[in-house]
Amino acid sequence: MEAAAKKFGENDRRPLKLFFQDEGRFGRIDTLVGCWAPHGVRPCLDQQIIRQYTHVFSAVCPQDGESFSLILPYADTQAMTIFLDELSKEYSRYRVVIVMDQAAWHKSKSLGVFENISIVFQPPYSPELNPVEHLWEHIREKYFWNRSWKSLNDLEDALQKALREVSQAKETVRSLSSFHWFCFNV
Repeated sequence: MEAAAKKFGENDRRPLKLFFQDEGRFGRIDTLVGCWAPHGVRPCLDQQIIRQYTHVFSAVCPQDGESFSLILPYADTQAMTIFLDELSKEYSRYRVVIVMDQAAWHKSKSLGVFENISIVFQPPYSPELNPVEHLWEHIREKYFWNRSWKSLNDLEDALQKALREVSQAKETVRSLSSFHWFCFNV
């Protein structure tokens, strides 16, 4: 974090804000999981295998529980640029250090440059280091298990509602994303 903070000019006195970023793919293929039902009653659940997907780009700040998300149709360099541009605008009062995996679109030379964002890459093949993975788990468990969507628009509406609720539940985001090895004293 210190090295990333030094990438900003010496005279830049805006506060630092650490985010972790990841993309999650959500689709219309259902995952059925065990659920409660009265004794002797078999629950009836819809199940479908429709290969339609959308992607959520999210960044979480473990220190204060803030989150920022966009629903985009693809996970590629263009979508990543849109996400970083919007994040940069939303947090223009901060120097943002963002930790992300090494997906090809994160390292693309055509990815935009943002004056208030410094990118740090986590080691390859280490999703367990990214707290946003816990956000995906939470959203899938709370909002998506045993649910079917009639259309991709319905799925995106449900995602929007879930992301709005999560963004307002800062303590939940903090509990999902705070790892014991974080140090916020920079």
